[in-house]
Amino acid sequence: MKKLVFILISIPVLVFSQQKLTLENIWASGMFYAKHAESFNVMNDGVNYVDIVSQAGEFTLSQFDLKTGNKVKDLVKGSDVKFNGQQLDIKTYQFSPNEDKLLLHENMVNVYRRSPKANYYVYDIATKKTTQLSDKGQQMFPNFSPDGKKVAYVRDNNLYIKYLETGLEVTVTRDGEANKIKNGWADWVYEEEFSRADYFDWSSNSQYLAYVKFDETRVKEYTMDYYNSELYPTKYTFKYPKAGEDNSIVSVHVFDETSKKTVIADIGAEKDIYIPRIQFTNNPLVLSITRLNRLQNKLELIFTDVIGGKGIVAYTDESKTYVDVTDDLRFVGDKGFIISSERNEYNHLYYYDISGKLINQITSGQWDVMEFSGFDEDTKTLYYVSTENGAINRDVYSIKLNGKDKKRLSTKPGFTDFEFTPGFKYYISSHSDANTPPVYELNSIDGKTVKLLEDNKELKSTMKNYNLSTKQFFKFKTSEGVELNGWMLKPQNFDSTKKYPVYMYAYGGPGANEVNNSWDGVDYFWHSLLNQEGYMVVCVDNRGTQGRGRQFKHSTYMQLGKLETIDQIEVAKYLGKQSYVDSKRIGFQGWSYGGYMASLLISKGGDIFKTSIAVAPVTNWKYYDNIYTERFLRKPQDNKNGYEDNSPTNFVKGIKGKFLLIHGSADDNVHLQNSMELANALVENNIPFDFMLYPNKNHGIYGGYTRLHIFSKMLKFTKENL
Repeated sequence: MKKLVFILISIPVLVFSQQKLTLENIWASGMFYAKHAESFNVMNDGVNYVDIVSQAGEFTLSQFDLKTGNKVKDLVKGSDVKFNGQQLDIKTYQFSPNEDKLLLHENMVNVYRRSPKANYYVYDIATKKTTQLSDKGQQMFPNFSPDGKKVAYVRDNNLYIKYLETGLEVTVTRDGEANKIKNGWADWVYEEEFSRADYFDWSSNSQYLAYVKFDETRVKEYTMDYYNSELYPTKYTFKYPKAGEDNSIVSVHVFDETSKKTVIADIGAEKDIYIPRIQFTNNPLVLSITRLNRLQNKLELIFTDVIGGKGIVAYTDESKTYVDVTDDLRFVGDKGFIISSERNEYNHLYYYDISGKLINQITSGQWDVMEFSGFDEDTKTLYYVSTENGAINRDVYSIKLNGKDKKRLSTKPGFTDFEFTPGFKYYISSHSDANTPPVYELNSIDGKTVKLLEDNKELKSTMKNYNLSTKQFFKFKTSEGVELNGWMLKPQNFDSTKKYPVYMYAYGGPGANEVNNSWDGVDYFWHSLLNQEGYMVVCVDNRGTQGRGRQFKHSTYMQLGKLETIDQIEVAKYLGKQSYVDSKRIGFQGWSYGGYMASLLISKGGDIFKTSIAVAPVTNWKYYDNIYTERFLRKPQDNKNGYEDNSPTNFVKGIKGKFLLIHGSADDNVHLQNSMELANALVENNIPFDFMLYPNKNHGIYGGYTRLHIFSKMLKFTKENL
């Protein structure tokens, strides 16, 4: 055997200095924000798109070929779009269904999370005429009729229709009144928990306008103070139904714009129900109404005759726990519909005929369909996103309506999503993983890349200047044999012979995951900064989270906080046994539901957690809204133990470590009342804690330097106490 000789050669060593992360460059400069693909609107033909371009200092709406990117023609010059001599901002444009008009807005103001109001205008491209929707107050949710000749909208809690050819405004409702009657606009709890603010829909022939009326008269009010340098704070009062309290009484109406008459739909005698969705079928004479009982464990589709208002229950989904409301309902011509359900343990897609008879189950397997992305009527092909390759990943698949010819379309581990263009000729793909910012591409339907839209090359280049740790995934099995998914970020230059403090982080709420093989935005850099300060960061999805079937997700039913807390405490104990972890220095931080978890863990896990940071926490579910809370716990009067056995306010005596409580004073979602009640319990029991209040800030606690301030507070607290 030939002897190997090693020769040491002296060569210069190049040392690349790595920059240090700062809170300022994470939360103030914007230098670590990932870019999205530049927005553009694909036209009805599916082969052209429109975009705003700047030409000689003037904004112009131009048409481009989707495949080549070459300009086809200019459609609208910004200087032509005026009202009463004032030029309007065409960058806010939205096309009419026929693509012959633009909907524009000025002076937009947000009311709640999904309900902005503004001054809206319609610009006719051919005539260059601009029409104001209303001069009697700002409007909400303007919606073109399918023929493009009318626009329906909400103003001052009433519903109106504007006829664009004549300028006539037709009043659909007259009884709207603040904090009493809302027409076509959801009450607060519907908007927040059913993720929908506008509640009206046009029929395909543009003759009928269906809408939901919300009678809030019996709903109790909540009042917040706004501090604005006035002598007395401004009080804001709105309807907010807490757990067990009265809801809005809802009714469904159909306005015939030809006869100007309104029909009330028959939704049953029971008034204490929800109507989370209304949607016209492809038949303009049939309206689909989704009815959900107060317990939220029985969902029905009612197909209603818009002429007489009578309906039949065509579909029912029942559960011993709860049934989720989704936007997965699709109608297949006038013969049937597609809908998702967890009826067989995992969330899958089903095909029914229009009478409600099951034709076939489309998808199946021990994994969940997470998103129904599209249905190509011509080829009878469905597109969906699922967890077939594990709950931490998302992959895109196609499948035929008959459940055959399933194909995986995504090619890389991580999170992939497709957004299809009209006609399903192209799609925009987005892909990221836990350590890589998203990449956006335009692809033809056969999967070939047409063009790169955004690869976040600049951010990736910036990241090379920092010594960033790689997020590593792991699995942990509890004492009950339940396997949980987790990730960890170890300090840079990690040394397994040393012991590190651990900063645990989670959300933990029903159906919401944090352990995802996807880009985590600026939170990745916040956690990397903690690494830089010598902390390990660990996140584990406890029981109740999604993507692993109905049993795993629904396991926390009637006892929110119990299993989640058990799981997180076991994770902390497991970490404490690792040779490289300082078991005396384990902390936890969470926001919203995560703040609830943080408050519970520092008390129920007082011997385990040295520190905890709770941001905007629920501290007893009786203070939270009824739709969310009752979905998982039922009413307080029906499940007293479920509310009290896991309320942080009842366990403050168990706190031994350092606790930081943070809330926004104008949080319309998780009210400041929660933190005040917890603070009161802490004071009554002489438990020391830190408290930070952000004036006039809502649940997100952001704006200006607010995020920099809050994370500076959290970092200082962590460094001093963990």
